[in-house]
Amino acid sequence: MKKNVLSLALAVVFGVSATANTDLTKEKKEVKSEQSKVTWKAYKVTGSHTGTVDLKSGALIFDEGTLTGGKFEVDMPSLVSTDLEGEYKGKLEGHLKSDDFFGVASHPTASLVFTEVKASGKNSYEVTGDLTIKGITKPVIFDVSVYGSKATATLKIDRAQYNVKYGSGSFFDNLGDKTIYDEFDLVVDLEF
Repeated sequence: MKKNVLSLALAVVFGVSATANTDLTKEKKEVKSEQSKVTWKAYKVTGSHTGTVDLKSGALIFDEGTLTGGKFEVDMPSLVSTDLEGEYKGKLEGHLKSDDFFGVASHPTASLVFTEVKASGKNSYEVTGDLTIKGITKPVIFDVSVYGSKATATLKIDRAQYNVKYGSGSFFDNLGDKTIYDEFDLVVDLEF
């Protein structure tokens, strides 16, 4: 009986000790939203448009210097075009914020939560995450590079998966040169 009690006591002590050590090695690094940048580029048959959207909040999780997680929130009303000026800039931004595209009045944030991180090389990781746009969550896979207190990532997003239909050949036929491609790019530069 004494042997069983001693074994149980040792198991509890070592179990708690292992858990405590695991928690102590993880480090949450808050992203500096003002110094970080999210750039988008969308494509259509007749060209493309570029712009930015602000990061509302974010953090990367590291375990002994290795990236293990992350969570981010984007401020959708901050979406702007950087390739146009004047009236056309205002029209494009208003249209992108409308229900035809991202419906920012109803969906003021988009989010990304890392669900799996695999090292793919020195300072490089393949990340799987849950991306939520317009209340719809879908998995995405992308690469992240971390150097010191900076991280970069490039994501290719299929807007059709998030019910962003306007001008999409996935939803409408015979659009011709009015077609806007479903995939758009995000280039993310983070400072933490």
